Amino acid sequence: MDLLGRRWAMRIVWELRETALSSRALAARCGGVSPTVLHKRLRELRDANLVELLAGEGYELSARGTTLADAMRPMERWAASWLGG
Repeated sequence: MDLLGRRWAMRIVWELRETALSSRALAARCGGVSPTVLHKRLRELRDANLVELLAGEGYELSARGTTLADAMRPMERWAASWLGG
């Protein structure tokens, strides 16, 4: 659980929720994350079996990571309704 509280960890999971992304694409989607921190978080997420490294395709969520992203979806719906009015 400590890992998920670290800066950028949840954002990385969120950005990988629908498709595999290269580290460059992840950095672009997570504007402001340093390359060092991005790679550290990716390594930690891989060690926790939340993210997998695909040969030539970048990073994607593992089955465990997908369940985490699914658990985040109600928060997405809440945020959308809150912003909408």
